[in-house]
Amino acid sequence: MRRFMVPLCMAAILLGTGQAGAQPYPPPAPQSQLPAPEPSAWPREPAEPLTLDAALALAAAGNFSLSAAAKELDATEGAIRQARTLRNPEVALAMEDTRRESRATTAQVNLPIELGGKRAARISAAERGRDVAQAQWRSTQADLRATVIAAFFGVAVAQERVRLAAASVDIARKGADAAARRVAAGKVSPLEETRAAVEQANAELELADATAELLSSRQALVALWGNASPQFTEVRGDLDALPSRPAPEQLLAALEDSPLLLASRLEVGRRQALVDVERSRRYPDITVSVGTKRDNEANRTMPVLGVAIPLPLFDRNQGNLYESIRRADKAADEFLANRIRLTNELQQASNQLAVSRSSAQTLKATVLPAAERAYEAATRGFEAGKFDFLNVLDAQRTLFQARIRYLGVLARAYQAATTIDRIVGR
Repeated sequence: MRRFMVPLCMAAILLGTGQAGAQPYPPPAPQSQLPAPEPSAWPREPAEPLTLDAALALAAAGNFSLSAAAKELDATEGAIRQARTLRNPEVALAMEDTRRESRATTAQVNLPIELGGKRAARISAAERGRDVAQAQWRSTQADLRATVIAAFFGVAVAQERVRLAAASVDIARKGADAAARRVAAGKVSPLEETRAAVEQANAELELADATAELLSSRQALVALWGNASPQFTEVRGDLDALPSRPAPEQLLAALEDSPLLLASRLEVGRRQALVDVERSRRYPDITVSVGTKRDNEANRTMPVLGVAIPLPLFDRNQGNLYESIRRADKAADEFLANRIRLTNELQQASNQLAVSRSSAQTLKATVLPAAERAYEAATRGFEAGKFDFLNVLDAQRTLFQARIRYLGVLARAYQAATTIDRIVGR
């Protein structure tokens, strides 16, 4: 028996190693051996002013969502390699009778042969999965870039709000001192001093709120590259340089190439490829057997040839095929729903950007200069005894509200611009 078992085993081993066409993957490391990320290994910004380009580079190097998407894309290469492999052959041994003189031993190699295009369908489905993962990786990149830009200018707006709040506190303090002097001189009622003190307290509360918002904005920015605490001193960006984007018609045309929409469209193709996989499994595979039979009683060694063909009488993979078809239909509906949703969001963001740009230009060119002139005139008139302190407070409140409104419009403009970038994948 050893005379024909050894060649058969060697043939099976050679067939199993030659059909893969590539070296096998090394075994994965156990989960307990995976190193945990050390906080010291995360990118940390230097203790100096931070620019937008530096923030984008830090996020690209240290964001775990982006690295996870890259690992998912790399994992699909393993799925493609596995889909390309052929089925393993089998070595079978059968023995008739236990008495040596009348024993008959059969050794054979069973070679499965796939029919119905199963291997090609598997490869196509795996390749479509890679396309989906690549689109999702691009979408994650675009989303991260837009998030970093929004967080960066959020910090810039918060910094400016703190600066304005501090200036308002300084103005309120000067007004309170002036009111105290006029009360001491007997020129105005003590009620004016009380009102000035209330206005100063409100300004200090606004400064505290602005400072807290700045701290939160700084923390949200550095969290995008895994930093636990901000190290940068401030962000440097030109808030007055209003963002601009193409016309709505051009944005809608660019939406077709958006990674978000592309991933949804490719998912439809992947689901259809899975339908082809399940459809190919309706065809039974055959197994060809080649071996030898040693008959000790007749003292003969005979060749053995065989073919096994399953009969698809009951299981024709009909349930899996129906499931895959319905899931392909679901993916098509989700693609259409995503297109409608993204189109609506893109139009809203484009309109918001246009309105915010117009409002910011009007505020900067007309409202803010007028409010500043009104406050300066009210302050000079109060010091000269021509106006009461109520006029100064109204002018001060109007100026501060105009500046805060301008910052809010700037924030909405940058938010709309980053929403457009996130949707179209810029």
